[in-house]
Amino acid sequence: MSKLPVFFIPHGGGPCFFMQWPEPNPWKKMELFLAGFITELPKRPVALLVISAHWEASTIGVSTSPTPQLIYDYHNFPAHTYKLTWPAQGDHALAGRIEQKLSADGVSCELNAERGFDHGVFVPLKVAVPNADIPTVVLSLRSDFDPEFHLKVGASIECFREEGVLIIASGMSYHNLQVMRSGVQSPESGAFDAWLTETVQSEALIRDVQLQSWRRAPFARFCHPTEEHLAPLFVASGAAGYDVGRCIFTDRVLGGAISAYRFG
Repeated sequence: MSKLPVFFIPHGGGPCFFMQWPEPNPWKKMELFLAGFITELPKRPVALLVISAHWEASTIGVSTSPTPQLIYDYHNFPAHTYKLTWPAQGDHALAGRIEQKLSADGVSCELNAERGFDHGVFVPLKVAVPNADIPTVVLSLRSDFDPEFHLKVGASIECFREEGVLIIASGMSYHNLQVMRSGVQSPESGAFDAWLTETVQSEALIRDVQLQSWRRAPFARFCHPTEEHLAPLFVASGAAGYDVGRCIFTDRVLGGAISAYRFG
């Protein structure tokens, strides 16, 4: 199988794709994008490796459960959204090999048999893989969100792309919830989005240097008061190797510019 690409995708707000919204539905374009980004690949992945913004740990964690449960880690949403299902299987063998590779490359990590699929995993993938028929392993972020470290994590797992494993970094390119909830248009998000897209579309060495100094970008802290939703992109960039990224989706959602990227 030829090497699969790496994606950085937005996973939306809570269970947003499974709720009623007044027209125009602010999440509809994102939902349509998510529905097609895997099916449009020339080869079906043998497994998914997801880096979720919603799993932070002191040490990198790798999920090993063969039947992961859903983690409804959102609050004050309609009752039916706490009954959503996405019964994808895990892949214990793949998780073990990922842990071995990371450890061999000097990345401290732990296997986690209890971790299920948080909403950064099951919400976008319920749209992208509605039949839940691709085995899925989840990788955590380290809670310091250090860009250089997470680039190293990505570089370590790049090799699994050759095996037909699709690496998906699930976060949001803009994540100022207070402003988004207000409905106010954010020109600041547009400036940051332009910087981020230019960075992703730069050659790999420049891209990684820029990401390491992302806090100097225009309105960086305005767009990411905390960086857990941006940090999955660091892993994606590392896993991309020398592949140049490109923007494959952009929209304004609740006043903010939000984009998705593909490497390779």
